[in-house]
Amino acid sequence: MTGLYVTSTDTFAGKSALSIGLATRFARDGLSFGYMKPISRAVRLVAGQLVDEDVQFIKDAFDLPDPMELLMPVALTSHLEEAILRGKEQTNFQRKITDAYKELKQGRDIILLEAGTNFREGSLIGLPTPDMADALGVRELVVVRHGDNLVDDILSARHWLGPSMVGIVINAVPRQHMSYVEEVVRPYMENQSIPILGVLPEERLLQSLSVQELAQVLAGEILCCPDTSEELVEHFMVGAMSVDSALAHFRRKPNKAVITGGDRPDIQLAALETSTRCLILTGNLRPSQVILERARSVNVPIILVKHDTLTTVEAIEGVFGKTRFHQKKKIDRFVRLMEGRFDFERLYQSLSLTPGA
Repeated sequence: MTGLYVTSTDTFAGKSALSIGLATRFARDGLSFGYMKPISRAVRLVAGQLVDEDVQFIKDAFDLPDPMELLMPVALTSHLEEAILRGKEQTNFQRKITDAYKELKQGRDIILLEAGTNFREGSLIGLPTPDMADALGVRELVVVRHGDNLVDDILSARHWLGPSMVGIVINAVPRQHMSYVEEVVRPYMENQSIPILGVLPEERLLQSLSVQELAQVLAGEILCCPDTSEELVEHFMVGAMSVDSALAHFRRKPNKAVITGGDRPDIQLAALETSTRCLILTGNLRPSQVILERARSVNVPIILVKHDTLTTVEAIEGVFGKTRFHQKKKIDRFVRLMEGRFDFERLYQSLSLTPGA
C-alpha cells in the first residue's frame, strides 16, 4: 500500500481536478483506492456536520464508504483556530490524522491525499505539507499552475519536499507557451532530476462558471429558465455598443454571458440571437415581457443584479477560473487531457503500483 499526496505551491493550481483525474484512472485500472483531505479550511455546517464540498463530491462520485471524519479528520474552522491560538485546544492533530490514515489504507492499493492551498497550510498545527507527508510516509505529486514564477515554483517544490517528491504536473499552460514549456522548461527540470509527469494546456471550458455560480457570485436573481442554470459560461462580453454592431460582436464568441444594462432591450435581443448561455442585466432594472418571452423561447436564463456593469465585470473576473471542479463536462474534459498528457506508467512505476493486480 502506498500514499500519494497531491499538493501545490499556490492556491487554484488544480489539485482537485488532478485528484479527480487520478481517481478516475485508478478506478479504471482496477486499483483499490481511498481518499483523504487531512486538513480542510473550506468547510460548512450541513445537518450538524462539518462538510468540505470537494471531499463530499469525491466521496459521492466514487462511492467511497468511509465516514467524513476519516476522509477529513481535521476541519480547521475559525473557531478551532482561535481555540488553538488561545491555548484552549489540546488535540494531538498528528495522531488524529495518522489514525485516520491507518484505518483508510486497510485493504487498499493506494490512498490519494489532497493538500490545502499551499505548502504552508497546516503550520498552525505543526503539519505543513512537508511535515504532513513525512508523518504519513507518503510521496508528493505537485501541481504547478503556469505563470511568471513557473520555474521558481518547481524548483522550490523540490527544495521543500526533496527526493520524496514523485513529480510535477504543470497545469493551465497557454497554447502559445506550450512549445517553450515542453522544449525548454521540461528538459531542464528532468536534467535536475525533477520528473515532469504532465504538461496540461489551458482550457477555457475548465475555467468556466455555471450560470448558477454566476448568480451566487453576483447575488443575482435568476428570472427565467432555471433548469439550464448548470450550463457552463466560457466567455464574457459587455454589451455597450450600438445595436448595429451588436450582432457581429456577439457572434465572435460562443457559450458566453452577455453583461448589459437592464435598459438596453436592443442589445439584449441581439445577444439572444447568438450562442449565449445567459444574460446578466445590471442596475437592478427588470427586462420587459418581450425580452423574458424571447429568453424563454431560446432557453436562456436571465440574471438580474443590483450592481452597475463595471462592478459586475470586476466581480466575475475575481472568480473566473477559481470555482469548484464538480461539473461533468469539466471532469470529462480534464480526464481526456490527462489521458493524452499525463505519464501514468511512470507514476505507477515510481509508486510500485501494478494496475489490475
